[in-house]
Amino acid sequence: MSQENNEMSCCVVSCEKPLDQNYWDQQYQANTTGWDLGQVSPPIKSYIDQINDKSIRILIPGAGNAYEAEYLLQQGFTSITVIDIAPTVVQKLQHHFSGQAHIHIIQGDFFEHEEKYDLIIEQTFFCALPPSMRQRYVWKMHSLLNDGGRITGVLFNRSFESGPPFGGSQTEYEQLFQAAFEFKTIACCINSVKPRHESELFVNLMKNSSVHVRLYKLSGFTCMECVDTNIKLIEAIQGVQHVSVNTAMNDILIVSEKELPIDALKNVLSYDSKYSIDNLYTTNKA
Repeated sequence: MSQENNEMSCCVVSCEKPLDQNYWDQQYQANTTGWDLGQVSPPIKSYIDQINDKSIRILIPGAGNAYEAEYLLQQGFTSITVIDIAPTVVQKLQHHFSGQAHIHIIQGDFFEHEEKYDLIIEQTFFCALPPSMRQRYVWKMHSLLNDGGRITGVLFNRSFESGPPFGGSQTEYEQLFQAAFEFKTIACCINSVKPRHESELFVNLMKNSSVHVRLYKLSGFTCMECVDTNIKLIEAIQGVQHVSVNTAMNDILIVSEKELPIDALKNVLSYDSKYSIDNLYTTNKA
């Protein structure tokens, strides 16, 4: 199958299986990597070309074959970290970049990674995650970035019948990242590769360092109408700027001007004993 025909149907292993380490490793072992462009993504290359400070700390999550990392090295960048959950591709990268002092290769779970970066490059990582993890993605990205740090890269501007990849739209992304990030750019790419022509958005999002971004665990919710009602109640708390609940109704992302006491959040939901909120995710210190 040609790369172009394979571009939007990259998986041969049933996508009903958990999208975990075993799943992604099987994709690399079977060479069913239709998302792989075989080159640095042109919109990302154009962005890299205009960065003057080669010493900034850069992270590429879900790096795969890491064409962007290789291009960064070629351009003289000196602090590059790539992380991928699949051992097969990480071993390949470790061999390929052996002896390179300016790149750090990690095999592991992005959501357990703890460091600080100036730039995180997004290239087919967001779309590989189940949509129920998108609030967690925003929270973790905010946590990993230094003040003034940015997420830069491409997001799909289309839907898919199944996934991965999982699509989205500009409106969805603007709602998702609202208040946690400042939108420097979100626009249709003008230089995407042919198979992705008119289906990618270039994003340049700067961390809003003036807010607290926290992720909590929800339980007891069974319908989005109930979720929407409680979102409005939490948004009414003084200082809350944005609230978002994931599609599984078990993660809630809250962006606020100051740290919110967990008891205040529990009190909002206390009118119904089946609802609960817990301060489960505590690694975000920003």
